[in-house]
Amino acid sequence: MTHHSSHRNDNNQYGTGTAPNIYYDRQLDMQAAKILPGEYFITGRDLVLVTVLGSCVAACIRDPGARIGGMNHFMLPDAGKDSDSVTGAPARYGTYAMEVLINEVVKMGARRSALEAKVFGGGNVLRNLTITNVGTRNAEFVLKFLATERIPVLAQDLAHDYARKVYYYPNTGRVRLKMIRDMHNQTIIQREREYVSRIKTEQVGGDVELF
Repeated sequence: MTHHSSHRNDNNQYGTGTAPNIYYDRQLDMQAAKILPGEYFITGRDLVLVTVLGSCVAACIRDPGARIGGMNHFMLPDAGKDSDSVTGAPARYGTYAMEVLINEVVKMGARRSALEAKVFGGGNVLRNLTITNVGTRNAEFVLKFLATERIPVLAQDLAHDYARKVYYYPNTGRVRLKMIRDMHNQTIIQREREYVSRIKTEQVGGDVELF
């Protein structure tokens, strides 16, 4: 997994996280942060967080009172013989991805007790991989994690056999969702295949302090 401490951009005027691609979206007429697999970003600014999800999932978490929120983008690694979607080493990877997001949102000023979530992705779009039902496993994991942490899920669009492009506005909590049913464009699949290869060899980061 990406070691967040070595890739943080805490001095970024728009927020904090591992997503380095901040750009001006002419169509939306505002600044945007592009979140790739393994990345996350948190902001209190009027900024849109954009990601494209195939089998990966993204959790969008915010404190509506503080108007601070963020998004992550992750996938559970191959469970191998352990097909349980919510326990074992793969779940530890997903837990780390979620805890980092929660921890950083709270560090920026959000209240842990006020957090709310919207979750997307987990499409079964990666074909011919050794991972079984990876999209479904990701979807099951993120819902179970949030239920355990007592963070209410206000909206979700999970599973199915298509990819998604998600626009998340942490300042307001608004989400725009575009379904991508035409998978002739292999960019999404190729990016997630490369991500799968990477997480097979990388270690989950250390413990994350929760506030």
